[in-house]
Formats: sequence, structure tokens, C-alpha cells
Amino acid sequence: MKNRVILNHRDRRDKNNNNNNNNDIFCNYTEIETMERKPLEDEQKKLVYRGWKVMPFIIGNETFEKLGIIGTLSNLLVYLTSVFNLKSYTAATIINAFSGTINFGTFIAAFLCDTYFGRYKTLSVAVIACFLGSFVILMTAAVPSLHPTPCGDKSLCQGPSMGQILFLLLGLAFLVVGAGGIRPCNLAFGADQFNPKSESGKKGINSFFNWYFFTFTFAQIISLTLVVYIQSNVSWTIGLIIPVVLMFLACVIFFAGDKLYVKVKASGSPLAGIAHVIVAAIKKRGLKPVKQPWANLYNHIPSNYANTTLKYTDQFRFLDKAAIMTPEDKLKSDGAASDPWKLSTMQQVEEVKCILRVIPIWFAAAIYYLSITIQMTYPVFQALQSDRRLGSRGFKIPAATYVVFLMSGMTVFIIFYDRVFVPLLRRITRLETGITLLQRIGAGIAFATLSLLVSGFVEERRRSYALTKPTLGMAPRTGEISSMSAMWLVPQLLLAGVAEAFTAIGQMEFYYKQFPENMRSFAGSIFYVGAGVSSYLSSFLISIVHRTTEHSPSGNWLAEDLNKAKLDYFYFMLTGLMVVNMLYFLLMAKWYRYKGSNDEDISEIETNEEETKQQQQQDKNSV
Repeated sequence: MKNRVILNHRDRRDKNNNNNNNNDIFCNYTEIETMERKPLEDEQKKLVYRGWKVMPFIIGNETFEKLGIIGTLSNLLVYLTSVFNLKSYTAATIINAFSGTINFGTFIAAFLCDTYFGRYKTLSVAVIACFLGSFVILMTAAVPSLHPTPCGDKSLCQGPSMGQILFLLLGLAFLVVGAGGIRPCNLAFGADQFNPKSESGKKGINSFFNWYFFTFTFAQIISLTLVVYIQSNVSWTIGLIIPVVLMFLACVIFFAGDKLYVKVKASGSPLAGIAHVIVAAIKKRGLKPVKQPWANLYNHIPSNYANTTLKYTDQFRFLDKAAIMTPEDKLKSDGAASDPWKLSTMQQVEEVKCILRVIPIWFAAAIYYLSITIQMTYPVFQALQSDRRLGSRGFKIPAATYVVFLMSGMTVFIIFYDRVFVPLLRRITRLETGITLLQRIGAGIAFATLSLLVSGFVEERRRSYALTKPTLGMAPRTGEISSMSAMWLVPQLLLAGVAEAFTAIGQMEFYYKQFPENMRSFAGSIFYVGAGVSSYLSSFLISIVHRTTEHSPSGNWLAEDLNKAKLDYFYFMLTGLMVVNMLYFLLMAKWYRYKGSNDEDISEIETNEEETKQQQQQDKNSV
């Protein structure tokens, strides 16, 4: 029935188009469906793709750069509490605000990159900024006057001066510029070195993605084990010299390949197209909606249009008015609108709809990331007041190293997911990916909720051991060390790693596929912006809970001494928040419509119209 209605509609439309004097304005619907993207020949001739020949510079820079950045930041929480003598909740607030600022910086960097500078220039500034940032952080440890007097075992410690704080913030500001510019650009810059039109280039891009994520995980594991151990047990100065040297090597390797890179120039901001649609829709808000908008809206498609063409969807219909052509609207000789602020194409409207549909999903994912942010901070404090001894020789695992279990859980599960989970589900669901992208994101939110629930019970056990059983001494500036093994923290971190394997990677693929092609840089940055929102939300919640419970009869939930705190209550509160977020996500996922999946929607609209007409005719006959 639906197929017949579609064919009948197209037959009627073709007849109407033959009698229409504006055939040069409206594109044939079937032609739009089969239209292919045509690259600019002049631009293709100028580009020389060297592929794997230039990869030693790209991957070498990536490896040393990640080792340098993560080596500087991975133990920063402990550095602020042990060297700068900050209280734990203050340090956690600073770290979360710092992480959020970096992630929001990716959006600004993506805008500047696509609009003005291009990826190469953006990365050039970013790698230098990262080197300067890591060098300034090193100075705060190496120069005695740049950090407070060591506290030792004293219960009251001298805090940092304003000048010391400002110098520290200078280093963090450099890192914000550097990391904010690198994150949305480095992956795309590496892919630029391969010809996307050739088979070897496509295979090279896929292999580069694998190398990229391998170096990222490798850098995290090395930084969270070897570098963190040197910083915590040998010397902060030596431990911070290593990232500085690595960042210097990253700069040298990156600029050594300067003459070999493919440097794609900035093509202008895609945000202008979004603004055109919104302004045009507002200006034409008084117009009546057109009948059969998929056929009657203005839809000029240039031959060299960068994005794949989209078909009409019936969500956000108020935007359709931007593509209604009035007698006042003028066209150029090539069929394009003379004033894009007054008339947009249906294609541009549908691209804006794609972005608007993603926002509710993005919001749920940002709330989800709150659980990962917490699992990257408070388990470190829990480990400090737990038994971290490993083996009979009394070797102690550094507290910050426990976060490596989150990364390991993510890495191992990715292999299991790709090799076992997807092939198994593929037989059941008949989907090439095993499950849909939204199902993958939803599964990650469920695992994150379970991770927080387990965290609450583990903390309850840790505090119970500290209060009822012999302790292992005093942790500096906090309290007694519980005899519970810190390895009890591993399950919650592994669950968080599985959640990341589902949701983080699912998000990146989701944004990449659902955004228009000319907004891929923004698709990469919006992931980090969501993580930034969760970092700020985490800082806000920590501050509110601390102030609210500080003088309560039950005690401060986030007290400096976790044995006197109620951190398990905080975990259970977050679990409840994740349950609410899960329900919200399920509603939004049910409402969501994937880009390009509207054939059935159009046929349903047409079928409803046909049924309405038949009903009206029956009513007339009965009268």
C-alpha cells in the first residue's frame, strides 16, 4: 500500500512538474535522491596525498603529544592536594572546571579551524601551547617559591598565595588552548593525508583510526602507571619533566613533516547556513504551510554541493517556512537564492533539523558523562584511604593509577564487543552493527548507573572497615587508612569502562553520521562539549552537596576525611539522577529519527492524506 502510494504520488508530481514554469527552480525529487557529491576538480589536482609516507610524523606526534598531555594531567588531582595543599573538594572542583573549560574550548577551536585557519595552523598553535602549559606546570613544582611550603604530616597546612595560584592558572590556561585545539582537529588532520576517493585511501583512513585509538589508550596506560608512579613516589619535578620532554619531541616531529602534509584550507563556517534557516523561518513565520512540502518547497542543489542530499521529514515543521518561495524572493542565474537570509533550500532546512534532533540525545549523554567524571576523581580519594599494598614486599599502587582499570575495562570490552558481541547480535537483529547507535548509547547509560550503585556499596564497606576494624595508619591530611583492599574499587571502574565502550564510542559515531558532512569538526567537538557540561555540573553538585551537608546532623557527605563523610550517600544520589536520565533518554530515543530514514514517514503522510480523502468521499456519499 505504501509503495503504491509513493509511486502514485511521484506520477502525479511528475505530471504537475511538466506543466510548471519553474522547473529551473525546483529539483526533481528522484534526481535529488540519486545525486552524488562531485569534488572540485581544481582542488583535487592541487592535493598530493602521501598517505602512510607521512604517518611517522602524524602518529609520532600523536603518541608523544598524548603521553605529554596525559602525563601532566593524570595526576593533577593528587598534585593539587599534596603540593599546593588544597582541600580535596576544592581540588576536585578545580579539576572539573578545568576539564569543562578544555571541552568547551573544542567548540571554539572547531569554529576557528573551519572558518579561518584550517586544521594545520590550529594544530600548530595547539601543540606549542601544550608544551608551554606543561613547562609552566613543571616550574610550579621545580621552583620552591612557586608552590606552598610542604605540609608533611601536619593537620593544618599553609595554602598557596595568590601569585602561586595565578602562575598555576597560567599553565592551565596554556593547556586549555592546546588541548582544546588538538581534540577536534588531530583525528581529522590525520585522515586528511589519505585520498578518500581511492580504495587504498579508504583503507588507510580506517587503519589510521585504529592507530589513533591505540596510541590514545597506550598513552593513558603509560601515564597512569609509570609517570604517575614517578610523580608520587620519586619526585614531582622528575615526574613532570618527562611530559615536558615528550611534548617538545611532539612539536619537533610535527613540524618536521611540514612540507609533506596535505593542508586543507578553511572552507567557511557551516554555522552561517544554520543562521540563514533560522532567520528566514522567523521572517516568514506568518506564511501558511504548503501542501506536500517534499515537492513544493524551494530546493536548489548546486552541482558541487559538499553534503549528501536529504529528503523531507515532518519534524520541526516551523522551519519549513524558510524554504517557501514568495514573489518577493529573487534567484540568481544559477538558481541560487539572491538573499540567503530570506530564502533557504529544503536541503538546508533538513540539515538544521538533523542538528536539532541530535540536541536532546546530546543532553542525555552529557548527564551520563557525569558518572564518568565522578569515577575519575573520587575513587582516587577512596584509594588514598584504602589498603593499596600489592604483594608481600609492600609495594603500594599510586592512588591515581587505579583509574587505569577504567581504561583497561574500556579497551578489553571494545575487542569483545567487536569480535563477539556484534556478530552474535547480528544473527538476531539482522543489523550490520548488531544494535543501533542509540541502543548502544542507552546500554552505556545503564552500565554507568550500575557503576555508581556499586560505588556506593563499596564505599559503605570501606568506611565500615575503617570504623570497626584495625586501620593501617594515617593518610596525610585526611584520616585513618581502611584495611579494605583498594582492589575493591576495580569492579566499579571496570563497569565505568564498559559504559564508556558503549556510550563514548557510540556517541562519536552517532554525531559523525547524523551531522551534515561539512560539520564533521563540530560533530567531533560537540562530544567534548557534552563532557565539559558534565564537568561543570559535577563541580556544581560537589559544591552544593558540600555546602548543604557541611553543618547537617548526619555530617558532611564530602568531608576531607572520608571516614567521617557520607560519600556512599553521594553515590546513591547520583544513581538516582542516572535513573531519571535513563528514562529521559528512552523517551528521546523513541522520538528520534535517523538521518535519511524518512521514506516510510513520507509514505505514512501520503497514506493518511489518501485515507482522509476517502473518508470524506464516503461521508458525502452517505449524506
